[in-house]
Amino acid sequence: MGVAIFLYFLAEAWSYGTYHPGYIPAILLGLAIVGFSIFIWWRQDISFDGSYEPLATGAPFRKVQIRKVAMWVFLMSEMMVFTSLFSTYMRYRQGIKNCETLFLEGEWIDGTVVTCFEPASHLIASSFWHIAPGAINTFALIISSFTIVQALRYAKMPNLDEEVRRKKVYRYLGSTWCLAVLFLTLKMIEWFIGFYVPEIDLGFIHIHEHDIVSLVNEGYTINADHYQHHNYVIDDHTLHAYELAGHDISNLEHYSNGAHMTANIRVSASLFYVTTGTHGAHVAGGIIGLSYMTYKAWKGLYTPQNAVSIEYFGLYWHFVDLVWVLVFPFFYLY
Repeated sequence: MGVAIFLYFLAEAWSYGTYHPGYIPAILLGLAIVGFSIFIWWRQDISFDGSYEPLATGAPFRKVQIRKVAMWVFLMSEMMVFTSLFSTYMRYRQGIKNCETLFLEGEWIDGTVVTCFEPASHLIASSFWHIAPGAINTFALIISSFTIVQALRYAKMPNLDEEVRRKKVYRYLGSTWCLAVLFLTLKMIEWFIGFYVPEIDLGFIHIHEHDIVSLVNEGYTINADHYQHHNYVIDDHTLHAYELAGHDISNLEHYSNGAHMTANIRVSASLFYVTTGTHGAHVAGGIIGLSYMTYKAWKGLYTPQNAVSIEYFGLYWHFVDLVWVLVFPFFYLY
């Protein structure tokens, strides 16, 4: 309920680009409810020794741990959220003409805005350096699924020395935390910051000095209704590049040199940021959980009897990993 209150009034506070400060108390109320709920949960979990794990009594979950049932029900609801986002993406990706296709067909007028679908991959997959943050993030999440399993493995070992167990579990949980933080850090660099590539000359490979511009600085934003990509301009360099790629440029011959297609790409950009941002919010939630679990492991409070808590979190974390494995090709490569 607290999350719903927070999100609803946060959206109202910045409705249609206008700031409404009157909603701030309601936003703080939502955060307070979330904080209080987390505190109550923490008090119950920190003292949980595994001696009593409630089991479901009704079909079809009879004799299954209630917390495990709750986690699977939660993951099914999350699956519906991401299914909605992916189906919306596919609907608009197929229903709105691609910006590059529109440009090459010559169905635009210089100085007039056209509505088209500009996939983020047009920018991200344009070079190795642009796609590097997303690729590193993919490997980071895959490795983090391994580290969370290792934490569970050592926590459940019955004949392991307690000090060895403590070190193994908190190191693997801490590694998962670090990988999750790396994921969000690279996501922010990709969206807002960009990065610098120095000149590298190793004889067999030469990389010139250049800057990798962030998506926001490229103009790829949710309110981009006058977007101009450097590949959508009529000049000798652009036309030659399209010819080398095997495209027919005969429809562009009637344009004067310097003509630039201006596009409204708010639909495609919004789908990209909402989908990847929703996934990022789940990673952020995982970081909060991992922070607590790493502290608990550092205190040596995980035993074979209560290690099942790591298993329940692992279900959530594997789901987050699986979703990203789908997000990456959909939004970064295609």
